[in-house]
Amino acid sequence: MVTYTKRDIVRAVADEMDVPLNQAEPWVETVIGALRGKMMEADPTCRIELRDFGVFEVKKTKAKPKARNPKTNEEIFVPAHRKTHFKPSKRLKKFLKKPLKEIENDND
Repeated sequence: MVTYTKRDIVRAVADEMDVPLNQAEPWVETVIGALRGKMMEADPTCRIELRDFGVFEVKKTKAKPKARNPKTNEEIFVPAHRKTHFKPSKRLKKFLKKPLKEIENDND
C-alpha cells in the first residue's frame, strides 16, 4: 500500500502549478487548515462539499448505554460524540469501482 503525506501533496501542487515547493507549501497548509477549522467548529454537524472530489461530513453518533468491552466482556457506557465521514463524488466513485485489470491496462 502506498501512503501519501502532506509533503507529497505539496510536491504535486508545486509540479501542477510550476512553482517551487516553498511557495506551494503555504497554499496546501492553508487549505488543509481551513478544512480542519470548519470541521472542528462544527456545532455539532457540518458538511463540506468539494465538487468532483467528494463530501466531508461531521456527524453525531448516539450514546450507547450497553456497549461491551470485547476484551473483558464488561458492559460500558459510550457517550454520544462526533465522527467524520467521507463520501466520494460520482466521478471518483466511478473510477474506484473499475475492476483492477482495467486500471492496469489503462496505465500501460
